[in-house]
Amino acid sequence: METRRITQETFDAAVKENMEEFEMDPDEALREALEQFESQGVNLHCIVKAVPGVLSDGEQTHEVLQALDSLRIGKDSAGLKEVTADIKRFTKQCSLGFAQRYLAAQKDAYPVILSYCKKSVEEQEAELTALSALAALTNGQPDLLDAEGKQFLLNVLKKYKADSSVVRAAICTVRHCCLKHEQNRQDLVKGGVVPLLTGVITQHSGSAELVKEASAALRVMCFDDDIRVPFGQAHEHAKIIVLEHNGLKVLIDAAKAHLDNTSVLSELCATLSRLAVRNEFCQDICDLGGLKLIMTLLADSYEKPELVRQVLSAIRAVAGNDDVKDAVVDSGGVELIVIAMNKHMSNSAVCEHGCACLSVLALRKPNNCKVIMENGGALAAVQAMKMHTDSVNVQKQACMVMRNLVARMENLSQPILEMGAEALIIQALKTHQDCDDVGKAALRDLGCQVELRELWTGKHGSIIN
Repeated sequence: METRRITQETFDAAVKENMEEFEMDPDEALREALEQFESQGVNLHCIVKAVPGVLSDGEQTHEVLQALDSLRIGKDSAGLKEVTADIKRFTKQCSLGFAQRYLAAQKDAYPVILSYCKKSVEEQEAELTALSALAALTNGQPDLLDAEGKQFLLNVLKKYKADSSVVRAAICTVRHCCLKHEQNRQDLVKGGVVPLLTGVITQHSGSAELVKEASAALRVMCFDDDIRVPFGQAHEHAKIIVLEHNGLKVLIDAAKAHLDNTSVLSELCATLSRLAVRNEFCQDICDLGGLKLIMTLLADSYEKPELVRQVLSAIRAVAGNDDVKDAVVDSGGVELIVIAMNKHMSNSAVCEHGCACLSVLALRKPNNCKVIMENGGALAAVQAMKMHTDSVNVQKQACMVMRNLVARMENLSQPILEMGAEALIIQALKTHQDCDDVGKAALRDLGCQVELRELWTGKHGSIIN
């Protein structure tokens, strides 16, 4: 059912009416308006939930629009230094929440801010201020970026490639404009953004925040998250990053330079996961020392759940290569994965990725299955199912672990069933419709009674008339 929406003007009028007609104080008037619209099923996600300020002429408007109006007035006449305070005030307001950014965009803030960005391009400090405003405005609003803005961002990345502060603001804007926007990604990649991003990581390898930002932007180029587009170019972009711009080596070298920074390492692991889209890329990560680095991170940082989650995701990605599977297991990876899962058993994301790793390592590898059983991998998957009954992803991945363990090792079925796996899988099937296929497959391969439905038998006539 589609929720109702209202304009900011309608909401503000209701607040004003509460204050004038019912003599409520501002806070009470705001609270009453919120309750009124929410009770009517109105979606207030894009509404600024604040009492508008009063201008000198008696008009009421929100602070983000006050700052925008000042910038609009001075766009053609004021010097850059004269509007710095207004740009910073606008940026601060946009940073408060999506509603402020949305309201500003509705009032045509994008061309105003872009004009200041272009006007400031020769002055480093002014450019940083204007770019920060653009980054704030486009957060969650990638549709704002037009062809002029794309070319501007590419030009700034080239012009200021040695300036870490300006280039970071530009990359942040690129990332915001590429999230959930396939066309922006394709246009920027065609425009040459990838070598600019990898170049930044190499040139500013000592800057943790800049490495993190550039890595995140590369990762976003490999997303397939725009529901308006049936087929994206995520795989092609990953190939461009790896084959044409040596992306794997760039990222792995950056990780080696920031071994003491959890947030940077987490981001780099996440990006490597996105690039491991081909068998040879997985092997390249291993050959470049990436797997050894990842395993060392898991061993040294298993107490940090966010880093563990990303490391497990990276292991899962590179273990798509059968030779890398063996390398993970031979390096003691299974034991480390199980230790991490047991340490963070209450964390559903760690359990999901841990089970996914074990599932991939077990696939088509009987010897690996023995190692997983011996190190308590199956028991960890069972415990994860017990702990996270409401997480469909944990349930699905745990079912996959059990299925892959017994697919070529029938003798492992009984020990897994003795752990209580059957009842847990049946419960997952009842609770989560999405578990239907993997859950029934797991029960079947474990030798349990399961009702399998034939979707089509090929009888009763031809599909061709």
